[in-house]
Amino acid sequence: MKPSPLHFQNPNLLCTNPSPSMAFSSALRVLRLSPFLQPSRLRLSPSHPRLLSPFQPRLISARASRRPAAAVKAVRRSDENGSVTATADSGNGSEGRVVPTELHKEATEAYMAYAMSVLLGRALPDVRDGLKPVHRRILFAMHELGLSSKKPFKKCARVVGEVLGKFHPHGDTAVYDSLVRMAQDFSLRSPLIQGHGNFGSIDADPPAAMRYTECRLDDLTEAMLLADLEQDTVDFVPNFDNSQKEPSLLPARLPTLLLNGSSGIAVGMATNIPPHNLGEVVDVLCVLIHNPEATLQELLEYMPGPDFPTGGLIMGNLGILDAYRTGRGRVIIRGKTDIELLDSKTKRTAIIIKEIPYQTNKASLVEKIAEVVENKSLDGISDIRDESDRSGMRIVIELKRGSDPLIVLNNLYRLTSLQSTFSCNMVGILNGQPKQMGLKELLQAFLDFRCSVVERRAMFKLSQARGRKHIVEGILIGFDNLDEVIRIIREASSNSAAAVGLRNAFSLSEKQAEALLDMSLRRLTLRESGNFVAESKSLMEQISKLEELLSSRKNILELIEQEAIELKNKFANPRRSMLEDTDNGQLEDIDVIPNEDMLLAVSEKGYLKRMKPSTFNLQNRGTIGKSVGKLRVNDSMSDFLVCRAHDHVLYFSDKGTVYSARAYKVPECSRTAAGTPLVHILSLSDGERITSIIPVSEFVEDQFLLMLTMQGYIKRVSLNLFSSIRSTGIIAIQLVPGDELKWVRLCSNDDFVAMASHNGMVMLCQCSKIRTLSRNTRGSLAMRLKNGDSMASVDIIPAAMWNNLETLSKYPDNSGKGQKGPWLLFVSENGHGKRVPLSSFRVSSLNRVGLVGYKFSAEDRLAAVFVVGFSSAEDGESDEQVVLVSQTGTVNRIKVRDISIQSRFARGVILMRLDYAGKIQSASLISATDCEPEEVLAAAQG
Repeated sequence: MKPSPLHFQNPNLLCTNPSPSMAFSSALRVLRLSPFLQPSRLRLSPSHPRLLSPFQPRLISARASRRPAAAVKAVRRSDENGSVTATADSGNGSEGRVVPTELHKEATEAYMAYAMSVLLGRALPDVRDGLKPVHRRILFAMHELGLSSKKPFKKCARVVGEVLGKFHPHGDTAVYDSLVRMAQDFSLRSPLIQGHGNFGSIDADPPAAMRYTECRLDDLTEAMLLADLEQDTVDFVPNFDNSQKEPSLLPARLPTLLLNGSSGIAVGMATNIPPHNLGEVVDVLCVLIHNPEATLQELLEYMPGPDFPTGGLIMGNLGILDAYRTGRGRVIIRGKTDIELLDSKTKRTAIIIKEIPYQTNKASLVEKIAEVVENKSLDGISDIRDESDRSGMRIVIELKRGSDPLIVLNNLYRLTSLQSTFSCNMVGILNGQPKQMGLKELLQAFLDFRCSVVERRAMFKLSQARGRKHIVEGILIGFDNLDEVIRIIREASSNSAAAVGLRNAFSLSEKQAEALLDMSLRRLTLRESGNFVAESKSLMEQISKLEELLSSRKNILELIEQEAIELKNKFANPRRSMLEDTDNGQLEDIDVIPNEDMLLAVSEKGYLKRMKPSTFNLQNRGTIGKSVGKLRVNDSMSDFLVCRAHDHVLYFSDKGTVYSARAYKVPECSRTAAGTPLVHILSLSDGERITSIIPVSEFVEDQFLLMLTMQGYIKRVSLNLFSSIRSTGIIAIQLVPGDELKWVRLCSNDDFVAMASHNGMVMLCQCSKIRTLSRNTRGSLAMRLKNGDSMASVDIIPAAMWNNLETLSKYPDNSGKGQKGPWLLFVSENGHGKRVPLSSFRVSSLNRVGLVGYKFSAEDRLAAVFVVGFSSAEDGESDEQVVLVSQTGTVNRIKVRDISIQSRFARGVILMRLDYAGKIQSASLISATDCEPEEVLAAAQG
């Protein structure tokens, strides 16, 4: 049999030369793809007897079906390339115009039209206002009903009916489900609707029927989405039956698409955008306004990642970087847990789940945990209880005696949805087309839209102001010629004649004449005249401001920033999702490493090593000390500190950049080892050196970092600003050319700071007197230094120590011995030192010369200064120890109490002999509690 010419040239749909039966079945399958094509009859050629069907299906071309004809008859013909010809018949026997078309092209066009309809009209949000059509119509309908945040609640059924009848002719379930989600605080980071009644729960309980629940607009929605709707800011389009107008967009003041995120599945395309914190969204928007060329790294300093409404822990930032750069990435979220001790005698513990990942069903999570325990997939759990209430979430998982809670928690992350993945796919409608965008492109698209909104609003207000000013000018002309106006009106035979007379007499416009005629007699007083004069001046000022606003895009952007900051000040709240410094969602080493004391030593050339505190035994004053280990050629020790394994260690470089890494991530080694290069732990740039290391156990609100540079610039920065540091580091301080960041200390508002120069000048200042600045600032001058002098050291005087300082008369400079602490401990580069009573110095403001604290010889300088005496023994003496490190790496650890108390002008005593060890490179203070018990005992026996 001769092959049928009915075939498709698209190899993805059919083969090039199919059999007749295959061609027919495949053609029908393609036709089913589109709802716009409804094959009812298909007339086949007589040369294909196997394809003849008793029902004779009929195919009507889409182009022919759109013609206004009384009847349309389609005749199918085949040629060599498989085209389909459709013949339009007008019904009077005459043959109409023949439209040749190909079947697969017609099906493709119809299917694409259907797909775009779903994309634009249902599934994908618009980038400009961040809303899908159903959400936009719900908010607009509630606005039209007057359901503001100050008005009483109204039944949701009333709102759903309004939306269905006027704007959204689809199912009531779809509308009500969308309304419910906009009122759920566990679904949206910033809910747009206030709900009254049962709107579902995080356990996936369904909401009550719409006839039982009530709703109204949230005040954030009114301020952010609906504030300028009546001022011609957006276009209005006809609704589905052309009976009313609805807005094509809402005049959003913030990028709602980032604020609340969005999710949707369309035809061949989907979107999944995470929610973010309102304050961070405003900050990153302001950065882009001031610097349109800002890099992604600069934007991430202000918005480090998503902020989910259910909180949780975001594991790492690699997925966030991918999502913000390309629009697609994976974010790993963990629930927030604590470990509590249930019984101190049996040492039974429990895991408390306080937060769960976003879009996780809490009831299903509890059921899954019970299931894995019952299936023996997870051992060590004795009981599971859900104690959640209105105060918050609390899932108690009691463990068996002897079970390791860290191992059980790791298994929960691995086997249940306590750890989940949020796949970011940032797709939205831009310029009528779906597009996948990164963070910067999305923000820029919103800014362009917001500029057009502000411009249209200003033009609307300007038009109104000019119109009103035109009316007021006519009224003022009437007041100036009041008697003549009254005469013309009295002599006129009708209203129209009076209007004509006024226009001819005073050269008024029609609107001005009508305004004069509409005025009542009671408004012809002198006071009313003054009111119109004042209104005219006010309108002139308003017009001038609006014209100035429209004259420059910079002015428009400044207004956008101002309005965004107002929303931030009113509606911003703290971040709920915390970011963990890790690159994966696996169990971290911190969960299995004990939080023990450790010593960190860093060299000038950037070699770091971790040692146990027992590495260096306690020694007497004046001894040579023990070597810290092998150093590279021409290398010397830079810093030496005590911290705990779980601490966040902040590494500050000479270029003003700060890096962060857990203390346990530093490889542990012996005393004689060379250490690990910092470039293997941190992402340091070429030539960058670490000058200060600060261990932080917890980022609290009332703690600050005090930064001091070599040239004497000082500032205070909130510690919270360093809680989330990228692997590539962030800016800590802005440096002037030639300056470098040298010292960083942890302090609070009530503490005091002691600063010293190389020549021994000392100045005390209260920390609260030092301005609290942002990270990207320089600071102010700390001390007034003499020629050849420079900053040498800085230390913090705790508030408790300062409060305990006796308010007695100060001893003369030569009689300071025997006074109780606290003291300032001075260490010189030649290994000398002394203690000077803190009461020998006075508190002053910044940029002062200070007092002499140490009298040096010509070849000696100050190496370090410490505040000692905070930790004291029963006899009132200092209980601290000082660790001295020479340039060659020799370490000496001595008691502070063995260092004599002297006056400010004394030369001090020998702390460490430096015959072949160079000079003192660094010094660290250690409390007696940091010593091993065996060491303290051995020291006491010795």
